[in-house]
Amino acid sequence: MWTTGRTAQKRSYTAGADSGRVTLEGDPAGVYLGGERRWLPVYSPGGYYWKPAKDEQVAVLHMGTEQEAPCVVGRIQEEPEEELEAGEVLLSGGRARVKLGKYGLELKGTIYVDGKELKELIRELIRELM
Repeated sequence: MWTTGRTAQKRSYTAGADSGRVTLEGDPAGVYLGGERRWLPVYSPGGYYWKPAKDEQVAVLHMGTEQEAPCVVGRIQEEPEEELEAGEVLLSGGRARVKLGKYGLELKGTIYVDGKELKELIRELIRELM
């Protein structure tokens, strides 16, 4: 038969997803996955931008027909300062945060509108009204 002379190809399989530690922060990122991989693109939901920080534990998805194209798709959640109820969302970065809670929207940090601090805008509005 024609197949008798063929040698079996040895394939090495990689898991479809993996977990690794960020070695080079930013986008693209470097991640240690049993060896350092560099230039991994970072995927996020549309309209959302995130740069992985050094030493963060991240989820890596291996894409491509041979799973040759790894990319960062998220990070392990840390315990938030306060407990969240089901359905609530907390966005945080640095010392600022936005919480979409059951009963309203909570903002923490300095609020800017077109580069101007909200407190100053309110002062200006009050001056104009007086």
